[in-house]
Amino acid sequence: MRVSIVGSGYVGTTVAACLADIGHEVYNIDIDEELVDAINAGETPIHEPGLDALVSAYGGKTLQASTDYDVIRDTDLTILALPTPNEPDGSIDLSAMKAGIESVGKALREKDGYHLVVVKSTVIPGTTEDELRPILEEASGKTDGDGVGLAVNPEFQREGSAVDDFMEPDKIVVGTDGDERALDLLATLYEPIVTDWDVPVVETGRREGEMIKYANNSFLAAKVSLINDLGNICKEFGVDAYEVADAIGLDDRIGERFLRSGVGWGGSCFPKDVDAIRAAARDVGYEPKMLDATVAVNDEQPERLLGLLEDHVDVSGTRVAVLGLAFKPGTDDIRNSRAIPVIQGLLDRGADVVGYDPVASDEMREKFPDIEYADSPADALDGASGAVVVTDWDEFAALDEEFDAMADAVVVDGRRIVSRRDGVTYEGLTW
Repeated sequence: MRVSIVGSGYVGTTVAACLADIGHEVYNIDIDEELVDAINAGETPIHEPGLDALVSAYGGKTLQASTDYDVIRDTDLTILALPTPNEPDGSIDLSAMKAGIESVGKALREKDGYHLVVVKSTVIPGTTEDELRPILEEASGKTDGDGVGLAVNPEFQREGSAVDDFMEPDKIVVGTDGDERALDLLATLYEPIVTDWDVPVVETGRREGEMIKYANNSFLAAKVSLINDLGNICKEFGVDAYEVADAIGLDDRIGERFLRSGVGWGGSCFPKDVDAIRAAARDVGYEPKMLDATVAVNDEQPERLLGLLEDHVDVSGTRVAVLGLAFKPGTDDIRNSRAIPVIQGLLDRGADVVGYDPVASDEMREKFPDIEYADSPADALDGASGAVVVTDWDEFAALDEEFDAMADAVVVDGRRIVSRRDGVTYEGLTW
């Protein structure tokens, strides 16, 4: 197939590279000329395992990028992978989506025959039908279900494993409201993946497809906050929260994943999606009490981490190492990283902060330009009177003699990644 993708950010670039890898001819469209040039040269600025190799292999060949929407007319379907950031009240900003689908519609005005537009961006239920469809129809001069089709196809890709998640998904959701031509095109698009991995395909309505993404992320965020809440209780009773989690994870109604209690969740998806669906629920008159509690528990975990550190160290005027700046290992993304409130809390307490992360220091430096950034965990720990572990990078599990260089070897571990050793005062956040 010939596929066009509007948006060359994290989702758009990953989806494009993966579709090229399974045999499609893909065209990325973006307003950023530097990004377009990079993709055509086989380069990507996004840190994501496995992505560099794909863009290098297909960039400028079966994966091409352009700033020109006219290329859409020569493709079979167009995927919208544009950002839907939060407004201050939590609701989503649809300006990029509306501008993008209007440009797609204008490009399709001169196309003969049916063209499918696929919404992969995360949008509130009803958005595709009520907000995007009128813009597409007016700009294209075509009618939904006749000259154009609109489908919802949410992504379930985790940063740090996005390529694997696309290639070997748990499910593929297609919301088409029964448009057979849309179903046929999406079946062809994903046929190599469905065949190779026997992936279940959920055929549903557009509103249901939109809601599935929010329900998915909200449930996972709530599961993390619940195990953190239970972990906090375990801490008070002197109970090993991880032993408890291992046991309850054997119950197939619960499952073992997302049961590692710690400093909380961050990133671009969970915070954005949970806030958006909470705001949308209030707009229709429903108070989402469980999701409100999910956020409240998550927001409290960084302060609990700092409180445990203060039980052992007066941080005012003290060098404190923050190990891990990205919101999770495998990415340089610091959006909503738990390291941000940890660093801010330390600065508010007068600490001399030194941060370390294998890939995310430059990103965090833009947010906190005045703290020190170390080139290694050893450099960060040298002379520190306290250390907090915020991201569970594998290299932190190998730390040992590096703690000997600390002025006072106090470690508060928010991810249970550091091994206990003699001479180190060690505290787990929830165990």
